[in-house]
Amino acid sequence: MSGGVDSSVAAWLLKQQGFEVVGLFMKNWEDDDDDEYCSSREDWLDAVSVADLIGIDIEAVNFSAEYKERVFAEFLREYQAGRTPNPDVLCNSEIKFKAFVDHALALGAERIATGHYARVRRGAGGVQLLRGLDPGKDQSYFLHRLQQHQLERVMFPVGELPKSQVRRIAGDIGLPNARKKDSTGICFIGERPFREFLARYLPTRPGPMMSAQGELLGQHIGLAFYTLGQRKGIGLGGSREGNGQPWFVARKDLASNTLYVVQGHDHRWLHSTRLRATRVSWIGGNAVAAGARLGAKTRYRQRDAGCTVLAADACELRLAFEQAQWAVTPGQSVVLYDGEVCLGGGIIDFADDPHPAQSAPGALADAGC
Repeated sequence: MSGGVDSSVAAWLLKQQGFEVVGLFMKNWEDDDDDEYCSSREDWLDAVSVADLIGIDIEAVNFSAEYKERVFAEFLREYQAGRTPNPDVLCNSEIKFKAFVDHALALGAERIATGHYARVRRGAGGVQLLRGLDPGKDQSYFLHRLQQHQLERVMFPVGELPKSQVRRIAGDIGLPNARKKDSTGICFIGERPFREFLARYLPTRPGPMMSAQGELLGQHIGLAFYTLGQRKGIGLGGSREGNGQPWFVARKDLASNTLYVVQGHDHRWLHSTRLRATRVSWIGGNAVAAGARLGAKTRYRQRDAGCTVLAADACELRLAFEQAQWAVTPGQSVVLYDGEVCLGGGIIDFADDPHPAQSAPGALADAGC
């Protein structure tokens, strides 16, 4: 129970279904615990108030050491390597569905439940992860690294409901957090300026900022502080080429510490027709077959993009898209779907553009598996 409305309603629904429910509030971050950006104390008070209202016990458990070791350390390593990680994906596989599961089982629990908008389907062939029924809130993207032994013990009570109904239930039963704003962004950063936060842990390493034509435009503060497709915070005012279009981060060359930027959302360097992913995880245990035509997401809010699997195994995944995709970002997750079933995915290693011969130096550096 996070103190939010989704996990609160999930707990109430389970109680209504006759389960013996115990709430657990996870504390995963201790740095800056008392400043204006951390809401853990407020969240804990909300969770306690909800537990009291619906009549269940609740306890707080501190996983901050595990989080720092398994999630935050990897987060920093990825940024140092010039990639843009998604810590929420790693938090789910390493903390919420590993450390939390272990703790719950030690308490004698048979199942765990969360407020994620996703579903599970159990059958003779194992457990499948399905999209949440509310397409605007589906969170299966963040859960794609879960394994069979984790999904076997999981329940997602609100996955069958639209968010509007969850809010309505919370209001009808008088939950104190019924109108509480949904949390956004990375959990340990909160609403604070991202670059300011990152600079406390990673050193700046200035280098040249170049256009696609090789023109020196200025200096960046360090490749770790930029992400592909980024528009704000680049530091280029006005239009260098006089066309009035905004600048976007398009490439990073780690070898020369060069940041490449381009003008216009439709610039070819911002579009990719193929990608390679590593650190692959398959929910069913087996890789999808080469040649399969599936849907893929390279970012959470994206609609499924039609693709063909070029190669897939326990080590890597290669895809070709039916239509070029915008700002496919190394470090982010690519997640595959067959209809409503989430099959798994991997961490994007590199993506090409429709004109690879014209790509920026170092942009397509391949790596061994």
